[in-house]
Amino acid sequence: MAANPADRETIDKILGFIPQQHPFRFIDDILELTSDTIVAKYTFKEDEFFYKGHFPGRPTTPGVILVESMAQCGVVALGLYNAVVEGMDMEGRLTLFTECEVDFSAVVNPGDTIKIFGEKVYMRRGKLKANVRVELEDGRVAASGTLAGQGVKMDVM
Repeated sequence: MAANPADRETIDKILGFIPQQHPFRFIDDILELTSDTIVAKYTFKEDEFFYKGHFPGRPTTPGVILVESMAQCGVVALGLYNAVVEGMDMEGRLTLFTECEVDFSAVVNPGDTIKIFGEKVYMRRGKLKANVRVELEDGRVAASGTLAGQGVKMDVM
């Protein structure tokens, strides 16, 4: 049975719940969202803060930033949507990273637009595990792997 896709109002609500903000938000928009899958996009601006030092004369998007974009999409946003669908109170909650296994296979340059794909492996007791990948506009996979995160109350931290 296919999951019902989220409408624009719900997508905007989920985007509003994502705690990461500029200059550390690496999702411009969510294109598709169900309880099992998510597709988002981000365009790396030429003046992103990290390009000046990574690498001078040959700016390249750091792998850790690609991991962060996959986490924001495939763990945080997808987890938030599932929590909202399940009726969980989102007030005072934060998603903490718990697992990461990622392979890199292409360079992402300033100006590139990426699509980020996430597919839920499982969600239980507030922990979401997802298969994620980043694709360039030509369809080449830049990074892929498995990430997991746990939703926690901020007063527990």
